Amino acid sequence: MFYLFLTSYSAILISELVGDKSLYTISSLATRFRFLPVFCGFTGAFMMKMLIAVMLGSVITKLPSVFVAIVSTAMFFLTAVVIWFKKSEAGPVPRKDFFSKAVLITFAAIFFSEWADLGQIMAATLTARYGLPVVIWTGATLALVTKGLLALVLGYGLRKYIPVSVLRIVSVAVCVTLGILSAVSLGR
Repeated sequence: MFYLFLTSYSAILISELVGDKSLYTISSLATRFRFLPVFCGFTGAFMMKMLIAVMLGSVITKLPSVFVAIVSTAMFFLTAVVIWFKKSEAGPVPRKDFFSKAVLITFAAIFFSEWADLGQIMAATLTARYGLPVVIWTGATLALVTKGLLALVLGYGLRKYIPVSVLRIVSVAVCVTLGILSAVSLGR
């Protein structure tokens, strides 16, 4: 069982680190929001996405690609709009109401984008093959949280050296670019 946990963790972490757009989304969100709400938001989203992947087994691979692309595109553009219109501060704001909004924005940006990606397909396939959903879910979720933490550290590193006003423009540009790339995938 531990072997299957390590297999799911390493396979999904590697697949997610190579070309996954949520790395950029999390890094962008980290330039605008405090560490804890971003961490809570993406952790909750990753937990739910992998739970759905494991529960659906191989069915998730059959989701219509057009639907996946439309939802992903909309979420990238919505995230860009939220970042653009959010009031600019010199740094993160520690208000309690801001915390819940940052968690919600992060959760939505991650949860509603990139469905049926390689990591979810791997988790679904491993579950269908080995029939140990809790082990697969744990390994897969921890792999995604590891990826999210790497992206979060990158975003905070950028925030130390680049002014928030520049990071806001870069964050919006990244989200718009990801939205465009997602929209282009509609044509495939």
